[in-house]
Amino acid sequence: MFGKLEAQEIEVVLSHQYIGRLGCSAGGRTYVVPISYAYDGAYIYAHTHEGKKIEMMRENPEVCFQADTMENMASWKSVICWGSFEEVTDEEARTDALKKLLARELPIIASQTVKLTPSWPFQPHDFNVIKGIVFRILITEKTGRFENIQKAAEMNTFV
Repeated sequence: MFGKLEAQEIEVVLSHQYIGRLGCSAGGRTYVVPISYAYDGAYIYAHTHEGKKIEMMRENPEVCFQADTMENMASWKSVICWGSFEEVTDEEARTDALKKLLARELPIIASQTVKLTPSWPFQPHDFNVIKGIVFRILITEKTGRFENIQKAAEMNTFV
């Protein structure tokens, strides 16, 4: 069974994942890259360093973001969002964003990209020790789809 996710289901997918794919476009090229993120109901927050995605988002701040859950190839949910990139440079807002990133529930075995400090998973006393770029995406539109073969089988059983 294929279907459209309800608003609450979209929020659950975005809130419970920590890896998504960011799509940006500039200069006639499109770039899609996985990022680790935190979501607060309005913004996607991320931390990175100078590179292609930052260069492109500075040129064209309109972006797309995708997050998924997948039990198997016949049971999945996928959410796509559109929004606007903003660099977070104000010290208080940057610290708030970093706290959101550090507060995520992550697997015990995690990549270096999610370990923002040498003391990870603990928060530093001084957030200025975390170098790099903090950005957020103000989400302006969301949509989601799903497939659930078990639900389809259950529906056929009772028809």
